Amino acid sequence: MSFTIHDACVPPMVRMLSNLSKIIDKAVAQAKAEDIPLSTLLEARLAPDMHPFPRQIQIASDAAKGAAARLSGVEAPSMPDTETTIPELQERISKTIAFLKSVPADKFAGAEDREIVLKFPNGEFRFTGRDFLTNFALPNFFFHVTTAYGLLRSKGITIGKMDFLGGA
Repeated sequence: MSFTIHDACVPPMVRMLSNLSKIIDKAVAQAKAEDIPLSTLLEARLAPDMHPFPRQIQIASDAAKGAAARLSGVEAPSMPDTETTIPELQERISKTIAFLKSVPADKFAGAEDREIVLKFPNGEFRFTGRDFLTNFALPNFFFHVTTAYGLLRSKGITIGKMDFLGGA
């Protein structure tokens, strides 16, 4: 059996979202042990013009479910970006993982050549499924997961590379 678009999309996103959930659990435990207000984590941003921690989680979720939906031709679940607490963010991650796992692998058949069009206020991008996944969806997803990780590290949370990668 050959490596597929599904293999390149769903398993790495599920793994990274699962790792992110575990990282958040570690962050909460450390914050409680060290009397760090959770608001410090929730309000974290690397620069004034960057999104804070909750928005990084929301965008990573949107990137994952949007990629799977576009490549498989199924409808992505609507999530209104209203999460403001750690439990709400964890629930969003859980729902995103459940959606990714629910999309049958066979729905991705032919996705590498499927046209994907992303429309933005200032224009649109056209991709083949292959280029969309490798040049847009995965980089965007990993950017926001990595940024969420970096925000927690910047607030003194003791997590490391193996937390991010999730071990072998």
